[in-house]
Amino acid sequence: MIHSQTKVSFLSMIFLAGLFLNACTSLVNETAMKAFEDRSTEDQVTDAKIVTGILQRLSDKDKGLLLDVGVDVWEKRVMLTGALENASLKSEVETLAREDSRIKTVYNDIQLASAQDIERRRNAKEQGGDSKGGMGETVSDFWIETKIKAQLITIENVSSVNFRWRSVLNHIYVIGRAATPMEKELVLDVIKKTEGVSSVTEYIEIITPK
Repeated sequence: MIHSQTKVSFLSMIFLAGLFLNACTSLVNETAMKAFEDRSTEDQVTDAKIVTGILQRLSDKDKGLLLDVGVDVWEKRVMLTGALENASLKSEVETLAREDSRIKTVYNDIQLASAQDIERRRNAKEQGGDSKGGMGETVSDFWIETKIKAQLITIENVSSVNFRWRSVLNHIYVIGRAATPMEKELVLDVIKKTEGVSSVTEYIEIITPK
């Protein structure tokens, strides 16, 4: 029994180390993207601090929440996504997010899902999200997110760096800023037509860059 527990702990350490390395890679990529965003440097810094604070509070509560909950912030607007098994935990996550007084609003779009669906999402995340899904399986959320990114960066008149999106059980949540109504329409059109997408919830503001 002791040997089994030691093995589980060792595997958990390896997995968390992998998450750390992935986070570092994402941080480098996001830093490069920020140079082209329409957000001011001040807003970028504030949003980053808000995200860091929320993730830390979630980690203090339960490190597993970092796997199941997505946190995106755009100009102090927070979008919570992911999948959890019960409504009380969903509410508690929102309460933890709202502890930062700088936040303007919180969109709590965390879905309630079965343990099986949550486990499937975790497995896809561990594998890096490159798998589309086999015969008879739904398209991977993380494959969908990658597909959307690949399409948006090639669309003329769309600044993909000004948008953040998450796929949860094939439902897309997107937050950010569009410079014109046309840009917003283009972004939503691309997302809706992406294979595997069942529906879209958007929090895109239209603000002309100064």
